[in-house]
Formats: sequence, C-alpha cells, structure tokens
Amino acid sequence: MAERRRSVSAATAAASPGPCGGAASPGPCGAGSRERGAAGAARARRAAAAGPSPWESEGPTAAAALLAECLAEGFVTQETLDSACQNITCFAKFAEREKIAKIRAEINEKKLETEILQLERETADIVHPFYLDKKCQILQDMNRHLEAVLKEKKKLRKRLMKPICQENLPIKAEYHKYVVELLTEAVSFVEKLESHLQSARSIPQIPTLMKNMDVALTKTEVLVTDLEELTEQILEWRELQKGVYSDGICNTAELDFGLSLT
Repeated sequence: MAERRRSVSAATAAASPGPCGGAASPGPCGAGSRERGAAGAARARRAAAAGPSPWESEGPTAAAALLAECLAEGFVTQETLDSACQNITCFAKFAEREKIAKIRAEINEKKLETEILQLERETADIVHPFYLDKKCQILQDMNRHLEAVLKEKKKLRKRLMKPICQENLPIKAEYHKYVVELLTEAVSFVEKLESHLQSARSIPQIPTLMKNMDVALTKTEVLVTDLEELTEQILEWRELQKGVYSDGICNTAELDFGLSLT
C-alpha cells in the first residue's frame, strides 16, 4: 500500500484542492485544478511506462495506476487517500495472492528442473558423451580385432585345419623321465576326472547333505533309545518267564512226589 501511495502522490500533487475549492469547482481556479490534474495524470502514465524507480523494489502496480486515474479525473482526493487505513484487507489479500502465485511459479520451475535432471540421469547411458565415448572405444577395439582376424584369415584357417596331435614337441633327454611321470599322473587324473567333477558339482549341496545327516543321526539316536528300552523289557520278560518256569517245575515235582507217596 505504501508503494502505491508513493507512486500516486507525485502524480496527484497538483490535483489536490487549493484555496479555490475542489478540482471540479467552477471558475478559473477550477480550470487550473483540472489542468494540474491532467498534468499529474500524464506524469503518472509516463512513470508507469518507464518502469520501477531505481530506489524502489518494484514498479507501480495496476491498483496504483487506477488510483492515479481516479485522482486525475477528480473522483477521489489526496486527503481521502491519506485518511484511508494503511492496511486495507483487500490490498493485503492481493499482496498475499501475488506472493502465493510467485511461490507456486518457483515450485513449478523447480519441479520442472527436477524432472529434467531425473530424465537426464535415466538416459545418461544413452545420450551422455562420457558413456558414448566408452561405447565408441569398445566398438573401435572390436573393429580393429575383426580387421586383424580378417587379415590373418588364411593363416588361421591353416592353423585350425592342421591337427595338433601330429606336432612334435622337442624335449631334452634329461627331461624324459619327468615327462613319463607327468604322463602317468595325467592318465590317473583323467581316469579320476569324472569323480572329481562329481565331487565339485556336489560342493553346493554340502549344507543340505549335512542337514540331512543331522536329521538322520537324530532319528538313529531315537531308534537306539527305543531299542535299548525294548531290550530291557525283553530281558525283564525273560527273567519273569524263567521264574514262572522254575515255579511250575517245582510245583510239578511236588505234585508227582505227592502222588507217588499215595
């Protein structure tokens, strides 16, 4: 509000009522007031078109230009504006709306920048020069390798067609003994190669096998305990049967002896 009043005061200084009355009073004084008001309005328009002053943070707003026009036409007076409340609710709301709009614009700008950076990050391996240089270097190396292979095509074909087993390896006489030992070990290694490979394949299954062995051991211990209990029961039953058998024999002997006496 203070900025609007400063921008309007310079344009309406001549439009304020003088000793001859208001701006619309008849006579020479009224005509002079109208001329001063028109001159002030023209200065206000030039100031609005020129932009903000170097000592002000912002230029005149639309509300200030409207008040300048009203003062120039004589609808309001400078005293009315001076006597008005400094903090009008509507102008305060306008200022808050302007701040909110600026903040939203800044937020949208930051969001756009964030989306652009995210897109650049996702597509960095496709369009970024650093990654493109690496891929180009790899392709160039592969191209040079293929060119070298094509140049040596005939030599490579002859080398691949020639059987390796017919080549003779020159070995000194003092190393023949070691060659024989090496061949013997190589033969034994080839014979056991399948078992070695099977052992190597079973390495990842060792934890599972250990768990299965632990479970089997636990079950075996339970079975051993049950077997011991069953053995004790059998021995007790055997002793009981021996006692019953001995008692039966004694009774039979006594019965036979009694019968013989009679």
